Amino acid sequence: MAQNGMVHQSGQRSVLLAPTTITTAVTGVTTPVVKGLSGAYYLVVHCIFTYGSGGTTAKVWVQTSVDGGSTWTDIMSFAHTTASLSRYSAVVATTALAAVSALSDGALADNTIVSGLLGDRIRLKYTTTGTYGGGTTVALYSIAKG
Repeated sequence: MAQNGMVHQSGQRSVLLAPTTITTAVTGVTTPVVKGLSGAYYLVVHCIFTYGSGGTTAKVWVQTSVDGGSTWTDIMSFAHTTASLSRYSAVVATTALAAVSALSDGALADNTIVSGLLGDRIRLKYTTTGTYGGGTTVALYSIAKG
């Protein structure tokens, strides 16, 4: 995948969100769409949250669309509070969904995934509460295979 809506190249590490300083609270901020995931069967995302000071919560959802970007649904969730964390999450498109899945836009439970659902594009959505300081940042990197 590539940054700023460019087409991904299978197996190549891409920047979904360059280290971004968090200061004031924001709600539902979305990043540019990354296209070109048709045929991808695996997506791994590395989320790095570097805590400085203050703040309450910072949540990031990785979202996908199967209808050309008209509708978005969460496939990964990363939740942070007041500690630095570096975590990975992955979804596999070839896993069967257990049942019909309801769309979730910025509401997927903290630190969970929905495997079996990977459209032809992704984006990030994030929300923070409280006032972070001291150079608090969040960054996300990914690799798609397919």
